Amino acid sequence: MGQKKSNNPSSRIEIIQKIYNSLMNPNTEILYSKSQYKKFIKEVVEGTLERSELIEETIKKYLINDIDLKKTDKLLKIMLFAAVFELMFKHDNPKKVVISEYLLASEFFLEKVQIGYLNAILDKIAKVLRKDE
Repeated sequence: MGQKKSNNPSSRIEIIQKIYNSLMNPNTEILYSKSQYKKFIKEVVEGTLERSELIEETIKKYLINDIDLKKTDKLLKIMLFAAVFELMFKHDNPKKVVISEYLLASEFFLEKVQIGYLNAILDKIAKVLRKDE
């Protein structure tokens, strides 16, 4: 049965926080609290971290003129990587849902200008990664 995994930006907020904490404290175990989104959150966090090189190559390939990852704010980069992971590997979530949820979540972490930028680059890469939608 095809169900939407989320209609709740708080799961994306938790994903962003867990990836950030993991990058800041690489030797710390990532703990997942019980929730209806636990499996989804764990898949995205661990998938993003495990496939970060592939995600980075994908971003560089399609957004070469749009973003310099070395100069990009760490939180913006985490959101971009997690969203790209979902676009690449979580095809049960429509690209519009993925983008809108990361944009909603980004309001807790980023300035308006950064949110607009995130929207633009996610739109651009989503069109390439999800041609079918």
